[in-house]
Amino acid sequence: MALAREFGSLRHLVARFFGALSPAGPSAGDEAWARGCLLPGEQVLWDRMSGPDRRHAVGVARDAARLLGDRHAGGDGGDPPGRAVLASALLHDVGKVESGLGTFARVAVTAAAIAVGRHRLAAQPTGPATAVRWRRWRDLVRLYLTHDQVGALLLERAGSDPLTVSWAREHHADPSRWTVDRRIGDALKVGDGD
Repeated sequence: MALAREFGSLRHLVARFFGALSPAGPSAGDEAWARGCLLPGEQVLWDRMSGPDRRHAVGVARDAARLLGDRHAGGDGGDPPGRAVLASALLHDVGKVESGLGTFARVAVTAAAIAVGRHRLAAQPTGPATAVRWRRWRDLVRLYLTHDQVGALLLERAGSDPLTVSWAREHHADPSRWTVDRRIGDALKVGDGD
């Protein structure tokens, strides 16, 4: 189903909406833990993320760490997830900062993208531009809907690990197209609630 593939389940979307109604960020302890997982350039990006996006990201990272840690506790002798895996969870949605859209605008754009298709809505308009305000809105919509690609570019510029960059780019892709290790990708995807 396109909804599940590109935007996550309806349950995920509803939970994100209600979670975004509070502007608060993560607890002080979670904030400190997250910052300890990030490189200096990544911390700059983290600081640009909204409170609700940072809270969501901490939940994703904690869930992914638990999932990967449980696998390691099963006796395969592996280490707990590394810094790059945790950074991948914490920054997978960082590209959303470029759109500057708030909660209600994100809901409207997501609903429109579900109705007409993400790629179609994000496409560059082909006719002559009308009003400057409309062009600006289209640009913000495009940035939001391509936040996976935008985030990967931001992370590359910040000097992130290739895993972190790849996960930002691939977190909405079909698993058959992931370059990220499937075990790690599965844990990150489950942690994200998609």
